[in-house]
Amino acid sequence: METAARMLLVWCPDWPVVAAEIVDGIPADAPVAVFAANRVVACSDAARREGVRRGLRRREAQGRCPRLIVVEHDPVRDARAFEPVVAAVEEVVAGVEVIRPGACAAAARGPARYFGGEEAAAERIVEQVAQACAVEAQVGVADGVFAAGIAARTGRVVAAGETPDFLHRVPLEALERPQLTDLLHRLGVKTLGEFAALPAGDVLNRFGFDGALSHRLASGADHRPLAVRRPPVDLTVEETYDEPLDRVDVAAFAGRALAERVHDRLAAYGLACTRLGVEAVTADGQELCRVWRHDGLLTAAAIAERVRWQLDGWLTGARRRGPERPTAGLVRLRLVPDGVLAHVGLQPGLWGDTGTERDRAHRAFSRVQGLLGPESVVTPVLSGGRSADDQVRLVPWGDERVPVREGAESSEPVPGVATVPVLDRATSPPLFIISSAENRETKEQGEIGVRVKVRRKRGRGRAVVLPPWPGRLPRPAPAVVLPSPLPAMVLDGAGLPVGVSARLEVTEAPATLALDRGRPMAITGWAGPWPVDERWWAQDEARRRARFQMVLDDGRALLVSLDGGRWLVEAIYD
Repeated sequence: METAARMLLVWCPDWPVVAAEIVDGIPADAPVAVFAANRVVACSDAARREGVRRGLRRREAQGRCPRLIVVEHDPVRDARAFEPVVAAVEEVVAGVEVIRPGACAAAARGPARYFGGEEAAAERIVEQVAQACAVEAQVGVADGVFAAGIAARTGRVVAAGETPDFLHRVPLEALERPQLTDLLHRLGVKTLGEFAALPAGDVLNRFGFDGALSHRLASGADHRPLAVRRPPVDLTVEETYDEPLDRVDVAAFAGRALAERVHDRLAAYGLACTRLGVEAVTADGQELCRVWRHDGLLTAAAIAERVRWQLDGWLTGARRRGPERPTAGLVRLRLVPDGVLAHVGLQPGLWGDTGTERDRAHRAFSRVQGLLGPESVVTPVLSGGRSADDQVRLVPWGDERVPVREGAESSEPVPGVATVPVLDRATSPPLFIISSAENRETKEQGEIGVRVKVRRKRGRGRAVVLPPWPGRLPRPAPAVVLPSPLPAMVLDGAGLPVGVSARLEVTEAPATLALDRGRPMAITGWAGPWPVDERWWAQDEARRRARFQMVLDDGRALLVSLDGGRWLVEAIYD
């Protein structure tokens, strides 16, 4: 097996936590944990001393450390905060490649010859990062990027040719392939050395391409074949802009259009990108450049994502001091596929493109956005909340579909933009449509606490499903959520406005409702009030109101709220 090139990898421990401390101003000595999909992906030293570990569920982590500060995983934030670190490393080493936020690599030959050895180069890089960014960094040197990344965990320099021996006792979990690791454990293989001792042909036949690639890593070879070549000149795409791009959203939209062009050009040659160069020129002639590296093949979405991260890092870094601080808006963007591989699956067929329907739809939507703007094509994203207008958010096509609030039911499809799915009736305070005469006797039924739905699973005991948002509207969901609530007037039988006291008691039974200064209509049934007191601790964002369900004499059912003495119609039931 061929010998991998000597690589130098810079690794910042617990980078998602460090990025949250830099961006959000969290104290460095506080117990912090970053969560993705409700599991810990990174935690601080203070949290580890309390027993918090990667992979723990949120509830268990908070049980071990009640003072735990919970931070949601944000790759954009991590990439933006990592940009000054990469710039500091690039002052010492040329040709830095970003592997992921928190890790970057470069060839070790040049720095070793310049500083008088690999250990001296590693010490110089650690010192430079500490002085420029006040961030802890560890450097590992070994044959290949994978081995250098493991060596960086302990700050070790592995001598040339000793990488297989260094990897021999490393656990299989270092491959970061859970399914393959679990299967090998059941077969009795525990370390990378034991895995590397297996015949390469048998590994390929039994575990497929992914297993063969992991076998190369365990054997000390590089994770990428040496056939990577310089791309042709015509693969590079660039665009010049009359108006400087000084806003992150505008620059990201422009970068996504370039990413689509790069991917289409690569597909025309049957190539796939593994390393991408992002270059920019500011209005006063300053040139910026950064190279992003990826273990696999960069798709169009992955290219656009990395371009957005880099532009966000540059434009946000304009408000900070540093060697890579842009001095003006960007007037030119250039994407350079710096490393490509042949990919037969990307070649077009004899009678047109062989892409899927989703890819063709994505390209069509992107063209519409290019003509009409990013807000012209939007998709609904389920989000948490108690009100009808909080539970669906419209996101421009191509942007990351991340809900603003947690607690949405991701398993339930979105029927449409105007339809808001909500929780089961058993998991929220019940609402009843009752007649006006029955309201006084049955009003207190709605003031009982949140009920818990208990399901019995065969062989698994009892599973309790708790509502993520107490006070959220139950089924049935409103059919139409109004973009802007309509003003209304609710009157009692004597023609006086109806109000709600501090004890949540209705002053008089609602009798008529006048919608937006229209003709008063008789109310045949109503339920409420259902109070909502949100963000009471923030004076500017506090929202306190009482919600009602009302049925009019023409058959319509409305969701009505009393907010600050004003009656508003928020949604209409079907």
